[in-house]
Amino acid sequence: MAAPLMPKATAVWLVENTALTFEQIAEFCALHPLEVQAIADGEVAVQMLGLDPVANGQTTAEEIARCQADPNARLKLSPQALPQQFARHKGPRYTPIAKRQDKPDAIAYLLRNHPELSEAQISKLIGTTKPTIAAVRDRTHWNSANIKPRHPVGLGLCTLEEIDEAVRRSLRGKPRPAEETEGSEESEAVET
Repeated sequence: MAAPLMPKATAVWLVENTALTFEQIAEFCALHPLEVQAIADGEVAVQMLGLDPVANGQTTAEEIARCQADPNARLKLSPQALPQQFARHKGPRYTPIAKRQDKPDAIAYLLRNHPELSEAQISKLIGTTKPTIAAVRDRTHWNSANIKPRHPVGLGLCTLEEIDEAVRRSLRGKPRPAEETEGSEESEAVET
């Protein structure tokens, strides 16, 4: 279950301003009942200001009144209080400055271990440019003496699922290698 923003401050306000049970407050705020009891006793969050969940739109006054009347009822977070799900956009991704120096290593790894990937796919996976990929491939990169192929997942530049999907897409349109088809034709000739 989703918890309200700033759960301890919300619990402080609920303890001070409502007649809800410790279990109701604990379940709503995703805290342990003993922690809520410690808040009520003044042992925890002594100088913390309470956060009104009604004013923040996390619940309604009617919901609080309903739960005060029935100790077995559970306080529910309003649907408007739930944050929007993170949707990943299709544009270029930001790479922190500390990881930018690792991009040539990741490019070298992908060029060595996944030659079926196109430059566009590598560029999208790593977040780099085609001239950089060409420079790493041709060993004309300014830092080519220090480039060591390292897995891009270990460097935190992409996920394994993204690499697998890119490899799957690159192999989708290509026919099977000639060796496998020739070998199957020879075995058919021997059998007849």
